[in-house]
Amino acid sequence: MKKLAFWLVAILVTLALLVYQRMTGPTYPLQGKVAIGESLIKFKLARSAETTNDCQIAVRVLDQRITGHLIYKRFKTDDPWQEVPLERREDLLIASLPKQPSAKKLAYKVILTSQEKEISLSGERTVNIRFRDPVPAGLLIPHIIVMFLAFLFSIRAGLEALDPKGNPRKLALWTTVLLFIGGMILGPLVQKFAFGIFWSGFPFGHDLTDNKTIIALIGWIVALIAGRGGKPSRWWVFAASVLLLAVYFIPHSLLGSGSDF
Repeated sequence: MKKLAFWLVAILVTLALLVYQRMTGPTYPLQGKVAIGESLIKFKLARSAETTNDCQIAVRVLDQRITGHLIYKRFKTDDPWQEVPLERREDLLIASLPKQPSAKKLAYKVILTSQEKEISLSGERTVNIRFRDPVPAGLLIPHIIVMFLAFLFSIRAGLEALDPKGNPRKLALWTTVLLFIGGMILGPLVQKFAFGIFWSGFPFGHDLTDNKTIIALIGWIVALIAGRGGKPSRWWVFAASVLLLAVYFIPHSLLGSGSDF
């Protein structure tokens, strides 16, 4: 019964962290709502797009009197802002951002106009969108699943380590293997397809996703070494589990792969 409870807790914590990652990651759509005129506009603005097509930006606006435009420029440049009018298609106002090479970014704002009053959906800040090459689903989906399982087993191992009668050795081994496969084999392959580079963490770059993966993996390898000879090494396993939890609180793709124009 205790083991079942541990698995349920591990699953709930893992799902909660996935939601957190999705809400905080810099490549996930920026969501919010603004009031303009008599309308409350809910929006979702893309911050990631593929290099194969222009990126369509659409906002649902029921009030036919509201118009607007989109402005954009290359990220971190002194380029002049380019302006594109929002085209109305039934309940949507739509404009497109021109596709960019892999790892390049654009900064943009969506501005709505009602009775000569203008409002930027993102306020004073820009929305920054990064372009990437397509990643085969046959590679991306296994990567996500294996990383999910690695975190699940990590939490489960940490809970087992808190049990004075528990032996988290096998769970620690599963965690380390899954983390190695997902983070050090499948992860670099995904990045190679998306951005043309296998590894952009230390010592070649500052990609936090790569760096936090290697830090967590080192923690689990240390826990395994501490448990050689069949020792439970509960506190080492617990520390490795907490370490992986801590690094996962760093939003996914923060300081991710990118290149200047």
